[in-house]
Amino acid sequence: MTGGYQAYPEYKDSDVDWIEKFPVHWEFSKLRYMFSFGKGLTITKENLSDEGVPCVNYGEVHSKYGFEVDPKIHQLKCVSEDYIKSSPNALLQQGDLVFADTSEDIEGSGNFTQLTSDETVFAGYHTIIARPSDRQCSRFYAYLLDSLELRTQIRHAVKGVKVFSITQAILRGINIWLPSLEERKKIANFLGHETAKIDTLIEKQQQLIKLLKEKRQAVISHAVTKGLNPNAPMRDSGVEWLGEVPEHWVIAQLKFNTLEMQTGPFGSQLHAEDYIVGGIPLVNPAHMINGKIIPDPKVSVDEETQHRLQRHKLFEGDLILARRGELGRCAIVKKEHEGWLCGTGSLKAKLNDRIIPEYSYLLITSEGVVSELALESKGSTMDNLNTETLGRVRVPVPPVAEQNKLLDYVHVVSGKFKTLIRKANLQVELLQERRTALISAAVTGKIDVRNWVAPAHPCARDISESLHVTTPEPSTLLKTKTRM
Repeated sequence: MTGGYQAYPEYKDSDVDWIEKFPVHWEFSKLRYMFSFGKGLTITKENLSDEGVPCVNYGEVHSKYGFEVDPKIHQLKCVSEDYIKSSPNALLQQGDLVFADTSEDIEGSGNFTQLTSDETVFAGYHTIIARPSDRQCSRFYAYLLDSLELRTQIRHAVKGVKVFSITQAILRGINIWLPSLEERKKIANFLGHETAKIDTLIEKQQQLIKLLKEKRQAVISHAVTKGLNPNAPMRDSGVEWLGEVPEHWVIAQLKFNTLEMQTGPFGSQLHAEDYIVGGIPLVNPAHMINGKIIPDPKVSVDEETQHRLQRHKLFEGDLILARRGELGRCAIVKKEHEGWLCGTGSLKAKLNDRIIPEYSYLLITSEGVVSELALESKGSTMDNLNTETLGRVRVPVPPVAEQNKLLDYVHVVSGKFKTLIRKANLQVELLQERRTALISAAVTGKIDVRNWVAPAHPCARDISESLHVTTPEPSTLLKTKTRM
């Protein structure tokens, strides 16, 4: 027995790496005998538009729609209808598989999506088309190629260091194993039913995680803009997004709470040849992650360059912010970051003693301040934050002692939400592991599903209970009081 499922009565030794045994009546083959291969359109992003014939490019394969794609459900970029005549070989049929031919990491090698629609769709740039010769088993092949055993073969065959490439030749040479035609259909039906239940549970957990993060941010934002005392006398702040605040709080522009604001070095001051590996880090927006500074060893300079750019040095307690892209993205400079440099895409603010760095971080990342920054920074193709824009933003500043109490409260609240989010993420991991294990067990013959019959009333409860998955109703989370 395997996980409650019956095993096959008899097995034989396998000649395929990573698999010991197969059901005795299964046959060995290679992908080249079951598929024909082709390539997607030779185009670039410039050839894509919002109208025309839908097109599946390697970006959709890697990050958007994963295991299956349907243009009636998923939003795809399009190409001109002229390609129907000029490149008919890149058109897909229902059941075709589209592989991304490159990946930035080894785990992504072999990523594919299957067209589940009969709509007219193209395979796009950086893709390989695999067309099953037996289309009535196309779903079985998708599960087979999604199994850990097949993916391991592909990962051992790909070539690359920074970018990992997969070719038609690699795919043709992959070893596969095949049950009878009827078993392939049965396995596909079984996995379709069971993975759908798991996917539903995963989606519920992901919705819960999103809701927890939103609720956490809302509770924190409310605390740092309204205070902790629900009975405190309030007054109008004069700031539209802020509304009323405790009457003893000060409303001030950020520039009155700083000693200095300064943008990072101009491009003319810092060139590509100035970068070294393992030197003194430069802090760009990409290095500000969840309020922390995570340096990249390749984005650093030597001591001579540091001295030349010493006015851009960071000191403990400074706030460093992204100038472009994600407004409100910032981090607090700690003791270990002293001497590092503010990068070209960043700006730094040295705060005065009226505002605590951790409190200013919570304010700047709050929804209200981010919205205010967006309004202030309009006028270019991309939101662009500068010292003048940042300095004009008005924020509430309670007494320092009260700021410390608010930070203590936020620390406790954040800890509770982080625990709930961590548990929900763990549930997602367990469900994903369950899904992977179930697919592998079915397509390698560890379990025998020939006698499986779909339940009359599908329900995800049996899997959730076996995995101890708990998904609180979202409405219960929203009942949590914001003012405490």
